[in-house]
Amino acid sequence: IKMSKFPWLESYPDFVSHSTEINYENIVEIYDQSIKNFGDKVAYKNMDVELTYNELDNHVNALIYYFQNNTNLKKGDKIVLQMPNLLQYPVAIFACLKAGLVIVNTNPLYTADEMLHQYKDSGAKAVIIVENFAHNLEKIVSETDIETVIITTIGDLLGGFKGGLINFVIRNIKKMVPAFSIPGSLHLKKILKDNSGKKGKNIEIKNTDTAFLQYTGGTTGLSKGAELTHRNICANVSQVEAWIGENVNHGEEVVITALPLYHIFALTANCLTFFRYGSKNILITNPRDMPKFCADLKKNPFTVITGVNTLFIGLMNQDVFNNLNFDKLKLALGGGMAVQDVVAEQWEKLTGTALLEAYGLSETSPAATINPWNGKHRIGSIGLPLPNTDVKILNDDLKEVKVGEPGEIAIKGPQVMKGYWNKPEETSKCMHGEYFLTGDVGTMDEEGFFKIVDRKKEMILISGFNVYPNDVEKAISENPKVLEVGVRGENNEDGSEFVRAFIVKKDPSLTEKELIEFCRTKLTNYKVPKSISFRKELPKSNVGKILRRLLE
Repeated sequence: IKMSKFPWLESYPDFVSHSTEINYENIVEIYDQSIKNFGDKVAYKNMDVELTYNELDNHVNALIYYFQNNTNLKKGDKIVLQMPNLLQYPVAIFACLKAGLVIVNTNPLYTADEMLHQYKDSGAKAVIIVENFAHNLEKIVSETDIETVIITTIGDLLGGFKGGLINFVIRNIKKMVPAFSIPGSLHLKKILKDNSGKKGKNIEIKNTDTAFLQYTGGTTGLSKGAELTHRNICANVSQVEAWIGENVNHGEEVVITALPLYHIFALTANCLTFFRYGSKNILITNPRDMPKFCADLKKNPFTVITGVNTLFIGLMNQDVFNNLNFDKLKLALGGGMAVQDVVAEQWEKLTGTALLEAYGLSETSPAATINPWNGKHRIGSIGLPLPNTDVKILNDDLKEVKVGEPGEIAIKGPQVMKGYWNKPEETSKCMHGEYFLTGDVGTMDEEGFFKIVDRKKEMILISGFNVYPNDVEKAISENPKVLEVGVRGENNEDGSEFVRAFIVKKDPSLTEKELIEFCRTKLTNYKVPKSISFRKELPKSNVGKILRRLLE
């Protein structure tokens, strides 16, 4: 490796090797090792109920036995998992992977139409869904290849009395379970009880076998399934392990999992990487209920937290959170969207721990770059490429640009997906040789640190100048009266574009005039919003990412 070709290697922390082996043949190996090493430790905790590694394994074996002896499911078949963060989610994930099934992670809040697209596109044969969303499944199930429907309830693994009480409240008091009828559907709780203590056959899984169809790209019409193999995921876990080095204590970390496990960030980082360290994952079912979320944080002094920018903003605006003891916190990792500088600075001041920004996509399993964990992180940067990862910045002719110039981020590495499921044209469009073209615009400096400028598609063109919404949002977010901001381009009558900002106020006294004046002190004239709209809330994705295309 010529050093000049990979300038970031010079910036690596001393303990990180420049290249790393893939330490596992498949995800099952990660799972089996952790069960063996950490059996009696707590693996997952949700709503104050704990599940040890051994208890998890008993449920996993019961579900595998059921798949193998009571359904037509065979290796390579697709199964949809559709639930929020509950104890049964990791049970389902590991049982499906060990049974050789391919997991189609689906957002439980999807409409029936969105579900139908993913179910049909993937050709799924089975589904495990939480009862709150089964009414949508009822509308579409006859149009799919689904043969096995397994229903679970929020309270299934919370213990008899507590689970029953929670289910009663959810169904009868909060009325959160619309009526549904799906003949032949089965109950997960009964399956786990009836097959407890049984063990299915081991399935041989190759590293080239697909583990997940991770649907993505809703911004460009219908979502596509990124086909992630066992090797892709194991490579990413190994890369992150090399990056973390000896900074974590096996069997002792407490990890806050507020992002949903159906999202690739939480899936690889929280569910798999920290499982490998024998950590205790605190599963947060509804992070939008901030008071309850903060109560969970108070009860569980945590060492690691992952999240997106809006989640960190939300937490820091809660008094309870501001009064927590952060002595044990050693890692806060932000991804999924740009972490704003002002948020990272405020976080570090409050907790005494850096908020390290990372970057990746569903197509890269997800981690491609992470800030170093040795005090040399850079606020506003997405960090350095992971070991065995090459990142280039390309112009529109797919030629590398000079250092510091913006261009499209292209990623090559063992974590890059096999391709989009059943979409060879879409796959060839986003691949340049072995490099995945991300659609994100970024820059690289002399020392190999990368920055995200913006999504290529969301760039605004004003009088021939490129305006990136991220730049404008960053400037506006520095106003102490602003809670959240989203920016997009809009057309004038003559077809030219202007910048429009959508704001949620932190201080009700904020006016449009005041904010525009503030922007003038921070931004070149053509970047200053011509119009500002105040809203009670901004449209967000399932993980809290602000959806600019839905701002109106």
